Amino acid sequence: MGKIIYWMNTSMDGYIEDSAGGLDFSDPDEDFQQAASDHVRRIEAFLFGRRLYEAMEKPWTQDLGKEGAPALEREFAQLYKETPRYVFSDTIQTVPEGLTLVRRKDAVSVVTRLKQEIDGTLQLGGAELAVSLVDLIDEFWVYASPVIIGGGKPYLPVRENLRLRLVEHRSFASGIMFRRYVRP
Repeated sequence: MGKIIYWMNTSMDGYIEDSAGGLDFSDPDEDFQQAASDHVRRIEAFLFGRRLYEAMEKPWTQDLGKEGAPALEREFAQLYKETPRYVFSDTIQTVPEGLTLVRRKDAVSVVTRLKQEIDGTLQLGGAELAVSLVDLIDEFWVYASPVIIGGGKPYLPVRENLRLRLVEHRSFASGIMFRRYVRP
């Protein structure tokens, strides 16, 4: 049976986007970039909400990782392109070949099926998608950058008490703090 990891980069005050929808508050170092590549090597698929898909797809398949780019960037871009990607959206009509489009109304049933069929890790990204799938998430990963942005989209905008247990933490030279939580 598969395991679902919800991973998002955040500000120190818990936002994945600033109030203008920007994602540029993080300044990852080589350690962080290597950790991201190491993680992607071990996952079976990405599960993206529409906004995160739009933020990731063009940069990592077209803009970044080209000849002359840093080796770690090229490595991550290649790993990203080789990993199956599922996009959950009701507004996108088509996705490029190699990606799978899933309507939001089908998210729980599709992810439940994937979790049963895939023996490995499924990486979930996107706060709104995570809220709709919160009962299926096994681990919550937070990479918090040392910046306070004061508002925006929260990591997980749930209104219920969700108890978690910290099982791993690590700091990077850039000041990014990684925390991995599981359900008790």
